[in-house]
Order: sequence, then structure tokens, then C-alpha cells
Amino acid sequence: MEQEFDLDLFAAPTSSARRPNAPLAVRMRPATLDEVVGQDHLLGPGAPLRRLVEGAAPASILLYGPPGTGKTTLATLVSSAIGRRFVALSALSAGVKEVRAVIDDAKRRLSHSGESTVLFIDEVHRFSRTQQDALLGAVEDRIVLLVAATTENPFFSVVSPLLSRSLVLQLQPLTDTDLRDLIRRAIADERGLAGAVTLDPDAEDHLVRLASGDARRALTALEAAADTAAATRDGAIDLATVEATVDKAAVRYDRSGDQHYDVISAFIKSIRGSDVDAALHYLARMIEAGEDPRFIARRLVVHASEDIGMADPTALLTATAAAQAVQLIGMPEARLALAQATVHLATAPKSNAVITAIDSAMADVRAGGAGLVPAHLRDGHYQGAKQLGNATGYRYPHDVPDGVLTQQYPPDELVGRDYYEPTTRGAERQLVDRVPKLRRVIRGD
Repeated sequence: MEQEFDLDLFAAPTSSARRPNAPLAVRMRPATLDEVVGQDHLLGPGAPLRRLVEGAAPASILLYGPPGTGKTTLATLVSSAIGRRFVALSALSAGVKEVRAVIDDAKRRLSHSGESTVLFIDEVHRFSRTQQDALLGAVEDRIVLLVAATTENPFFSVVSPLLSRSLVLQLQPLTDTDLRDLIRRAIADERGLAGAVTLDPDAEDHLVRLASGDARRALTALEAAADTAAATRDGAIDLATVEATVDKAAVRYDRSGDQHYDVISAFIKSIRGSDVDAALHYLARMIEAGEDPRFIARRLVVHASEDIGMADPTALLTATAAAQAVQLIGMPEARLALAQATVHLATAPKSNAVITAIDSAMADVRAGGAGLVPAHLRDGHYQGAKQLGNATGYRYPHDVPDGVLTQQYPPDELVGRDYYEPTTRGAERQLVDRVPKLRRVIRGD
């Protein structure tokens, strides 16, 4: 769970990278900043990460970006540049115990020999709040310099106190040009394939498409194709070789890096906009990327009331049934229920009257519009209620033929206040005339 590295910024790659049987992506890991591909906004002259590596005052940093953009590489380069011991933990396997052990060891080293420690935590978004809180004191007192990496938006996944003590640096997916440079370097470099293979232009184009901004995926696909070509085609990699050795592209929510939230946002907005095809596209991306189907189902349930509501009351039933199906049968079969709910909601008539109504009512309550419950509506099921005047004078609606009668229901301060305004879309059009009629009878207008 814990790894310690002894790196030199200007030395040859690490021993694992020098092993000929190490994966190509490991062998080609940059040993200096000049070898890093992409991230010019962080590594250009005067940019924050370059300043840190070149001797600026050390600060804890959060490296935020999609997979394969160099977060781990940059963390090791930062550590070696500032001459500190480097310890790596993975949030997938480390707990509070491991974090505290590293911190205690860092304290001893700092006290006895003055040696400082860089603590690198990969996938820090997977740490619980308790685990993240365990870091705060050590980061604040600079017992450790934290370098954390995350593929999730840290403003959602990292606790605020840790955010406020760290510099957040967002890494971007590599551009097609960056990937081409990386692929060509790996083919020519002695650490890589050392010129043992050639790559056709259309095969290179396909590798770039498959990588979707991920350097690790590009090199892994190249290595697989190179192995096939060496065995069957005298080292020539053509399009057919790449297609035969690589199943499919990495599913990436969005190249901007904010994967999870951007795609679910696009999914809901496509449903709201009644674009059933776009909605199914985003649903497919989430399913292929391994998104939690329960999260998708919850969003469908919310959307059924928020953007459809009474325009199609059955939408909520469909969404709720899909959520239950996810719980009962799981994936991959539950994708059908999610797709059915997506199609239903996307093609349903839309109305936001329900959310507008409840938000308006809540706004009045927050503004102090929460007067006394009228006496005739209060609970009368206890001894002494009538002596207090509670439940006296209440009129039972079922006693009249239409089931609706004149009676005050809201507090005095809110009499005559309208919240729900039905639209003319879908089934809600039936309420356009009915709701005003009900109000007139109830209010005695």
C-alpha cells in the first residue's frame, strides 16, 4: 500500500522503467519536465507547476484531470525537484491507519534529520471524509507536502479544509498533436520500441482516436499492436493490426476533464430538451464508463417530477420502476429499464410547474410566511383539544356532493397566495381550468 521512491529530476528513468519487460507506458514515463507532453498551461514559463518544480516555495497541490494525463509523473517530478522523500499511497487500498503511519514517520524524520516528505495520494476522491480529515493537521503544519491526484472534480469530492490548504491544478486531456508526438517518440526512443516497428498514418490516426486524450491508453494500444506486428508483419503496424488488437476506445465522459458531472448534466438537459437520441447517447456513455446505475436511476426519478410533473404523471411511475429494477436485477440487464425510462421522460410533455410551485412555497416559508395553522385544521385527537378551540368548525369535504367546499386552509398571512400554475402541455392541460375553479370554490370567491 505504501511505496517509497528515490528519484532524481535529471537522472535516467526509474529502475522499473528501465526494465525491458516493463509496460511501454512505464518505460516511456518522463524523467524530466522537458519530456512531459501537454499541460502547457501548467508547465510553460512562469506557470504554477513549473515554478514549483524549479524551486518556488513548496505548496500542497491537487492535480485534477482525466486518466493518462500525467498526474503521477508530475507528482514524482515535483518531489524530486524539491529534494524530498517521496511516499505514495493509493486511496483504493490505504485507510486512516496507513495515512497516520506515514505522517508519524514523516514527523520522526523531520525531527531527527530534517528530512521532509512528499506524500502522494492517488485517487484521493476515494478517501472518505474521515480519511481526508486525517491529513489536515500534517498538511497545515507542513509535516508532509501533499501531492494528491484525482479524476473527480475536487470541489465536489475533496473536503473544503483540505481544498483551502492546497493549490488546485487542472490537467487537460492530451490533444491529438500531443498523442502523435508521444506515439512517435515511443516508437523511436531506446526506452520504447527503439525503431523496431513502423506505423502507417491511418493506424496512427486510429490509435489517436482510441486514446481519447489518454497517454497511457495510447501507449498500451501501441504496445499491443507492436507485439502483433512483430510476430506477423515484420514490424509494420497497419490499420488492420490496430483494429485486431484493440477492442474499443476508452469511454470518456467528456474531454474537458469534469467527467461525471458534465455527462449527467448533458443527460438531464437532453431529456429536458426532448432530444431522445442525445439522451440515449449520454446514457450509453455512462453505462459503458461504469457509472453507478443507481445514480442514473435517482436522477431520472428527480427529473420526472422536476421537468415533467403533472404534464405526464406516469413518468414518475416509470422512473421509480426503473430505479426498483436496478436494485432487483442489476446490470447489465437493468440498462433496459434505464433506457425505457430515458425514452419515456425524453418524449414526454414537459412542465416545471411542480418545482416552481414547491420552490415558491418554500421561499415564502423561509421569508417568515409560516403563520399559525387555522384552529379548525389543528389536531383534535387528544383530551382538551376542544377546550383550546382546536379542530372545532372543521367541514368535511365528503359531506357535499362535489367533494369541495368553502373553507380556509392556509395560515391567515397566505390566504389567496397561488403557487401551482399548471401549463397547457400534456395531461396538465386538464388542470388549467380545474385548478382555478377549485380555488374559487374553496376561497368562496
